[in-house]
Amino acid sequence: MPASSGHLTQQRDTNWFAVLLVGLAALLAMRLTALYANATDLFFDEAQYWAWSEVPALGYYSKPPLIAWIIGAATTACGNGEACVRLPSPLLHTATALAIFWLGRQLYDARVGALSALAFATLPGVSLSAGIISTDVPLLLCWALALVGFWLLLTSDRLWPAVLMGVAFGAGLNAKYAMIWFVVCIAVYLVFSPEKRGVLRDWRLYLALVIGAAMIAPNLLWNYSNSFATFSHTADNANWGGSMLHPNKALEFFGAQFGVFGPILFGSLLVIAWRARKGADDRERLLLSFSLPIIGFIVLQAFLSRAHANWAAPAYVAATVLVIATMVRDGAWGWLKASFAVNIAVLLLLAVGTATAGRVALPLKTDPFARTLGWRQVAEATQAELAIAAGAGKPFAAVLSDDRAMTAELLYYMRDEPTPILAWRVGAPHDHFEMTRPFTASTPAPVLLVRIGETPGAVADSFTSVEKIADRTLPAGENAQRRVSFYSLAGYKGE
Repeated sequence: MPASSGHLTQQRDTNWFAVLLVGLAALLAMRLTALYANATDLFFDEAQYWAWSEVPALGYYSKPPLIAWIIGAATTACGNGEACVRLPSPLLHTATALAIFWLGRQLYDARVGALSALAFATLPGVSLSAGIISTDVPLLLCWALALVGFWLLLTSDRLWPAVLMGVAFGAGLNAKYAMIWFVVCIAVYLVFSPEKRGVLRDWRLYLALVIGAAMIAPNLLWNYSNSFATFSHTADNANWGGSMLHPNKALEFFGAQFGVFGPILFGSLLVIAWRARKGADDRERLLLSFSLPIIGFIVLQAFLSRAHANWAAPAYVAATVLVIATMVRDGAWGWLKASFAVNIAVLLLLAVGTATAGRVALPLKTDPFARTLGWRQVAEATQAELAIAAGAGKPFAAVLSDDRAMTAELLYYMRDEPTPILAWRVGAPHDHFEMTRPFTASTPAPVLLVRIGETPGAVADSFTSVEKIADRTLPAGENAQRRVSFYSLAGYKGE
């Protein structure tokens, strides 16, 4: 290549990288602003992860430990407010976009890398995820870095790609067990790329897998010492024991992917997948192998049982690069611009929606933010009942909840309350709170039961004294309410 041509290529790469940095900086600034303007309370999963972070461990009932460690680091540096709990999300998504640039740059060029990174950063699913904290956030970063490492392992004889892949794979397993799909995707790729099967004789591949295994080993030991709690929960989530099939749920999950990935990008992915049956180059086979099997399996999972829309999230790391590279190659600039326009509109709508949640009455039958509103008021009402009892000289020894969501929300919004918050447990634990802070026969009486609804539920059957002390109808947005009942329980007589 002539020196002048090389200089022009380098200049173009620098220009595209500059465009990417400006775009990601603008998106991050917007998301940080939206985070601090966000009027929603923590969703109960977020509150649960925060509670985990208060007690660092090698594992938790329903998830590996990385999410708790990340939140712990964020709240140590920033504080315990909702924005601080959620702060890692926009930061990690920005890092994932940079990793996708790296992937696109290695597979194609800087233009594809930059456009892929910006496309990923504006996906509707990412825009929603950037305003909450979830296990998918670190998982996607680990997946992108592991995919870069795997490709470089295939195309070079250097050692560091194997280390990158191994560390990212191990960290991903500690974020969410769904990272194991990475090994399945490697297998699918090698099935359709026989010329690459020589990697099976490359010791670096096994080094990467050993590094990943070593990183997840402490969590496996934690599971062993805790009756494999996380594995049992994961199996329960899959729920393959049912006898009925659910084509409606499969269609619902499939349709939801147009919202997660964006309607134009997901439609394009389907077209690309259809065309690929006539042949695809090595890069396309790699990207298809790390996206379609995940989507296909989760559709099957939904057909057999159920699936949440985000369960196929790792597929969209490779799918973003594939779709953008194809659009650039085919000159489909109109579709690309339209996709950015739609996805940015969704981003802005989410930012405005969360900032005005609970403050503006929406012309809808149900407030879409109702599940993340009103929990602070529930905690305040609970603390008011504790104060009334203490003022009357009959303080409650503990607050009791028989619902994981309620327990998590009370733990977060009553974090400065000295009265312990306990979980009602019958038999084996069904969540982390039942495992680590259960009500027991040794708990002093009376206890304050807090429940959604107007009855004490089955908990009442285990006490000789059950007295309703208050009913509260609390707001959960402008047009939604939450009925909360408070009971004084004493005389525990066993399950």
